[in-house]
Amino acid sequence: MTPSPKLSPADEANPALDIYRQLRGLIVSGQLGAGERLPTVRQTASDLGVAPGTAARAYKMLESEGLVISRTAAGTRVAETAGVLPASVIRRIRELVEEAASVDADPDDVVDVLRTIWQTRTPDPTAAGEGT
Repeated sequence: MTPSPKLSPADEANPALDIYRQLRGLIVSGQLGAGERLPTVRQTASDLGVAPGTAARAYKMLESEGLVISRTAAGTRVAETAGVLPASVIRRIRELVEEAASVDADPDDVVDVLRTIWQTRTPDPTAAGEGT
């Protein structure tokens, strides 16, 4: 069974972005594998209760990143070259999710904090080959 996105209350103002983020997450985590077919735009729209144009915008965002390839007869499939996060990162994310769930943390809060920490982190100068 293919995992499917669900709209989160935080992104009701921009459901196309929410659909995009969730499908992107499924792809980069390896839960949707290379060559795997996504539901049709109409099916996604119906499942999520959004307009087909909204689902189509999400699919276009994925396509513009090279994560999916859309073909008229073959539908939309995960690109063979779609990047997957390293297993060590996926493992740590799963550990974070389990820990957050064990203390009844709100998933949106966890995502917001992760995004904020990511955006405000100080880059390691040695990671780019500087300082050596």
